[in-house]
Parts: sequence; C-alpha cells; structure tokens
Amino acid sequence: MKAEQFQIDAERKAFDREHRRKIRFNIGKYDAAVSTGLKLYDQHELARDRGAYLKATVLEKLDEYLLQFEAAFTARGGRVIWARDAAEALAKIGKLTKARNTKTVVKAKSMTTEEIHLNHYLGTQGIESVETDLGEYIVQLNGERPYHIVTPAMHLSKADINDIFVKHLGTKSTDDAQELVLTARHLLRGKYTSAEVGVTGGNFLIAKEGAVAVTENEGNARLSATFPKLHIAVVGIEKIIPQLTDLDLFWPLLSTSGTGQQVTVYNTVYFGPRQPGEVDGPEEMVVILLDNGRTNLLAQPDKRAALRCIRCGACLNVCPVYKNIGGHTYETTYSGPIGSVISPHLSGLPEHKHLSYASSLCGACTTVCPVRIPLHSLLLLNRQQSVAEGYAPTEEKLAIGLWKWSMQHRWALDLLPVKLKDWSLGRLLGQVGWSKRRESLHIAGPSFRALWRARQ
Repeated sequence: MKAEQFQIDAERKAFDREHRRKIRFNIGKYDAAVSTGLKLYDQHELARDRGAYLKATVLEKLDEYLLQFEAAFTARGGRVIWARDAAEALAKIGKLTKARNTKTVVKAKSMTTEEIHLNHYLGTQGIESVETDLGEYIVQLNGERPYHIVTPAMHLSKADINDIFVKHLGTKSTDDAQELVLTARHLLRGKYTSAEVGVTGGNFLIAKEGAVAVTENEGNARLSATFPKLHIAVVGIEKIIPQLTDLDLFWPLLSTSGTGQQVTVYNTVYFGPRQPGEVDGPEEMVVILLDNGRTNLLAQPDKRAALRCIRCGACLNVCPVYKNIGGHTYETTYSGPIGSVISPHLSGLPEHKHLSYASSLCGACTTVCPVRIPLHSLLLLNRQQSVAEGYAPTEEKLAIGLWKWSMQHRWALDLLPVKLKDWSLGRLLGQVGWSKRRESLHIAGPSFRALWRARQ
C-alpha cells in the first residue's frame, strides 16, 4: 500500500543527513532570494488579496471563462481539445503525433504532462520524448520524477549531476557548473530543429484574448514551441484568468513567491499558430484542456480554493515536513502541502488520503501562499472526509474507540497493572516508529488519581 511505503520512505529520508544537507542548502538560497524579492512590493498583502479574489471569481464561473477562451483561441486558427482524464488526453496526443509521423517530441517543463505520464506514453508509441528544461532533463536521464514543482533536480548536488552525465552521456568528469550546462545545451540544441512536435504546459490561460502564457527561466519552452510545426499545450482547466492585463499581477506574484525574482527571464504569450505575415511559430497549435479530477474539487465549495494554485512552490519551500522527507516520498506528481491537498481528489482519496496527515498543521504554507489558499484548513477537511467516507484503517477506528471509552470510564484504567500499561504503550510506540531512535516511555507506578488523593 502507498501509505505503508510512504512511512518507510519518509523515515529513511528524514534521517538521511546528506539529503537534508542538500535540501537545506538549495531551499536556503530560495528563502534568501524570496525575502529580498518581497521587499520590492509596496503592498504585497494587497497583491495577494487581488490574486485570491480574481482566481476565486473565475472558479465561480469557470465554464463561462473556458468557453470564452475557446472561442477567442479558435478564431485565430488554434484548436482546443477537452480531456476528461489522463487516458483521454493521451489518446488525443497520440492521434496528433501519429498524423505527423512523429519521431521526436521536445518538451518544456510541465506538471500537467507529468500528471498524465506523457513521456512514458510516447515511449510506448516509439517516440523519443526529450525534456528540454535542464532540471527535467537531468532527472529524466536518471530515471526519476521531478522532486519539486519549480526545481525538478533540487535534491541533486553539482557532483551528483556530474555523475549522472558521466554515467548516461559518457562525458568527461568536471566540477564546473557552467561546463555541465553547456554540455546539456549542446546536446539539446539539435533536438529543437529536428523534432516534429513541441509540447509545453501553460502557467495561465487568458480567457478574453484566447491565449496561453508560459513562464520560464531558460528559454527552452520558447524554443520547443517555435521550431516544431505542431505546438501542443497541455493545461489544467483551473489555470484560467480573465484577461491579458491580469498578468501584471500574476507574473510577479508567481516569480517572487517561488524564486524571489521580480519576474522570470522568459515570459511568452501564445495566441495560436503562425499568422499570415509572421516569420516564426508553429503551423498548428493545439491546447488540451485537462480536467483529470479538477471538477471533483470544483464540486466541493469548501475545498474549491485549492484550484487557485499558481504552482509557485512557495508552500513546499516553507513546509517542515517536505524539507525533511523530500519530494519523491510523496509518490505523486504534486508534493508538499498543495500536493497533499489536491492529490487525493485528482488521483483518488483511498489511495492518497495518508498525504493529508503528513503535516504539522503549522500553517506556514497558508502564510506564504500568494493567492491565499487556506492549505492547513484544507488538509483538515481532507482528513475529515476520509473518515466520514469510511477510509480510516480498522486499527485506527479500534484505537480511537478504545481511547474514547477509556476517557469516559476513567476507573477502568486504574484496574490495569502498570506493567501491562507499559507493554501496551511500548507496542503502540513501536508500531509508529517512536521507540526506534528514542528511549521508551514508562507509566508511573501510582495512578494519577492515587497521587492526587495523596496530595489532598
């Protein structure tokens, strides 16, 4: 079961000192940059209020905004495909790639394509799918999933990356970071010009103008969308914003909250395929609007706020649980607090309910969210739902029932011998891993009631 594997992986990562050193170093750099970046805002809290309000407003009329986007986008020759789930999205992409006799796909960083496991699917179709984001390229070479929403290779040091390049690419060993980047750039450059299809995600869908906005720091997404004759953008239906001018709010919120930048290096708005008189761009552009469980959240007003997420990664960077157990432990596309909130609804509550318990409920995630998602409250609602729907383990139900009965019948606890209480406590703590690295707890000989009477 995933819950049991999560416990095993979490314990292993939490006590891996080298892993924690790398994460603290990398997240520490982000923390410093974000702290500096936020000082550039005159009224950051007002910007958060505006962002939260706009996203909430859109979600209330999501169907209308999506239809507005479709009408405007198709008016310029673009094509929109609606996909209810991953299987449907992959089937549509398969038809598009087959029609162009595709041998190679260049792919920009995209969480939605990770969500539907696009690389694996293309591989089964005999198509080479190449990640062009440096971090994504590194983890793809190493056969891993992305570690972090924004920084896929956050868990790797420069030495780790060198070892991966030496092993998989046969390069000469080096400790020069610039040389490692140049190696990847050299290998990827030819892929852009030879690929038949380019795939991106989309940070924002713009309803009024019918466009897809993509944010990046390396320029690889722009190359992936420019050279191939077909550009496919796979975007979650919740990414919609009302109009182009709203980007002046959301682009800085996204970049500053995630990496501390005033704005990311490359910000591109795609309005469709190449128009008459234009010198570059794809012959055909297709936007796949992906549901894949998002309407499950939309249908729950008390949890709908989770769909405001702009994927900045800020909640991951401050989460004490994420910083100790790491991104891969979650075994989901989206990790950290936001992943724990949305994964049970995107991928199934029975399979992922345990993620909502992987939280200290400290509220740090809610404090930093640029669109004010009450993440710690949503985690509690997920826990409540899993219990209400009968997904709590039998052992947990029995334990809670026994505890409730004992609290209502306090006298019964005094009847049990102290040694039996100690044995039971030891068994309980052993099952949750407490006693592996800590001294066992012992119950005092006289009961609290006896001590209280003696004191009186």
